[in-house]
Amino acid sequence: MKVIKTDVLDVYILEPQVFGDSRGWFMESWSKRAMEEAGLFYDFVQDNQSFSAKKGTLRGLHFQKGKDSQAKLVRCTRGAVLDVAVDLRKGSPTYKKWASVELSAENKRQFLIPRGFAHAFLTLTDDVEFQYKADNFYAPASDRNIRWNDPEIGVEWGVDNPILSEKDQKAPFLSESDVDFVYEVKK
Repeated sequence: MKVIKTDVLDVYILEPQVFGDSRGWFMESWSKRAMEEAGLFYDFVQDNQSFSAKKGTLRGLHFQKGKDSQAKLVRCTRGAVLDVAVDLRKGSPTYKKWASVELSAENKRQFLIPRGFAHAFLTLTDDVEFQYKADNFYAPASDRNIRWNDPEIGVEWGVDNPILSEKDQKAPFLSESDVDFVYEVKK
């Protein structure tokens, strides 16, 4: 597995090794041992999957606050998405910065997003299946979101009118949010 640093602190793109032959292909999508050898320590406890029927669907920017925050390992298993992570850790040298990557069934890339980040994706094709592992369980009372087009963050989505859920249409701006993440220096 190839681990690629992004410009945002602690966010990585993972490229698994894919073995193919005339029958198809095989890849190891997660190896705790390989990640620990790369200095990345995560204990995932929940797997989630979503389906988006239409190109231009935007899901996010979502996060869970406080002790319920989640690290995520995300991938697209059908179609393609633009995946985005926004650093919400106050005091981080990359606070309010975002990293993005195109994830697709074809490129098999994954995005590793630590706790303290908002996460979103925009579908680039119809019929998208998206999967992710989380290191903490879903906690409805801690579930939050930020407006997808918040100018304080400035994500370059490449769309003006994405398909949004009612929740995401009503999302607050970062300045109106009750984000409580504090960046902790790793020792």
